[in-house]
Amino acid sequence: MMYRLQGGGYRAYMVGGSVRDLMLGRPPKDFDIATDARPQEIRRLFRNARIIGRRFRLVHILFGAVIVEVSTFRREPGSSEANGAAEGVEGNGADGTDSAEANLLITSDNIFGSPAEDAFRRDFTVNALFYDISDFSILDYVGGIDDLHCRVLRTIGDPMVRFREDPVRMLRACELAGRLGFTLDPATQGAIHALARELEKASMARVTEEIVALLRCGSAGAAMQWMLELGVLEVLLPEAYAMISAGERGLGDFGRLLPTLDRKVLAGKAPAEPSDGALIGALLLPGLLLRRFDIEAVSRKALRRAELVTLVEEVAQPLLRRFSLSKARSQQTLDALNGFLRLCEPHKNASERQHAAARPWFRDALWLFDLLVEATGEGFEELAQWQAAARRRPVLASGDGSDGSDALAQAERSPAPTARRRSRRRKRR
Repeated sequence: MMYRLQGGGYRAYMVGGSVRDLMLGRPPKDFDIATDARPQEIRRLFRNARIIGRRFRLVHILFGAVIVEVSTFRREPGSSEANGAAEGVEGNGADGTDSAEANLLITSDNIFGSPAEDAFRRDFTVNALFYDISDFSILDYVGGIDDLHCRVLRTIGDPMVRFREDPVRMLRACELAGRLGFTLDPATQGAIHALARELEKASMARVTEEIVALLRCGSAGAAMQWMLELGVLEVLLPEAYAMISAGERGLGDFGRLLPTLDRKVLAGKAPAEPSDGALIGALLLPGLLLRRFDIEAVSRKALRRAELVTLVEEVAQPLLRRFSLSKARSQQTLDALNGFLRLCEPHKNASERQHAAARPWFRDALWLFDLLVEATGEGFEELAQWQAAARRRPVLASGDGSDGSDALAQAERSPAPTARRRSRRRKRR
């Protein structure tokens, strides 16, 4: 791909996390290319390309299931360009005193530049290394190689400015430090601690994607420890405090949930890869169980199923509203938690377990059940019974690509065809 861009008369470099990971001896999770070709010029070179984005126009080049992201070299906008980019961003104060800070927030980033200018507008030094395939050299404009050797994560430029430009960078710093085992330089740490509340101004859709990616990275525990120390966890995920405090209340080692989740993600452990809703549900699980235990301790009776559904809504809705989750993701989260509570109910026989295993929420619910059992060391016998039910789970041909559970439910609501035919025959006689 880079050879084709260079053959077309353009400069093209591998850039970002792929270069960083290769230099660390880690397999890159994706590949990014930077070039001086404009998006439309890239598209003309590659039939399998599509232009995406408004704030930051990129080109995705598709190779089967693999997507290579290609961007044009950018530069920091000048003052007049920055004002135009931030048009429509107003100050919070009545006198406009916050307008200068608000204008730091980048809402458009399509001002093209040179490779050096592109490097200086990136987030961290270790993410601004360019690999030139023509002579197999590394271009380092910002001191990223030294920071890579020292295993330090450092912003490019003033961190107080860079995090105001894009608050999501603070969340990404915690995720990278946790995943790579890096430390954050003192200036970067101080800026995150001071500006954590700026994350409330960020696009919640982007924040949600970052959190889901963090939970899937295999180092969520380490990343959230950074978030806790720098004040980010309090702003974004106050629900996660339940994981820290639960063990002190004698209700099981819920503090082991994140390390257990990381082990399961890295091992690709069965029963299945969790949905985004199940991952978000894992963050809510300790708070949900603690609330249930408290209510049942006061009332001295178990909550009924309808009451548990209401409880799940009450526990989950603050997070779902804060992140502005889509209706589908919100329902996925609620279904995973409600299904988990169903698996915690006493089931008298294998038939009841088999009926539950055919329901659409079962896979995510079983994943949460498995997660809790492995974290707390309790409930292995019940887990084994549910896993056995999962292995016998019926898959019906529904014709629409579903797992057949809807067809099964419909079949259970309707009498058997044979019975209907016999009934009609008797009436005719």
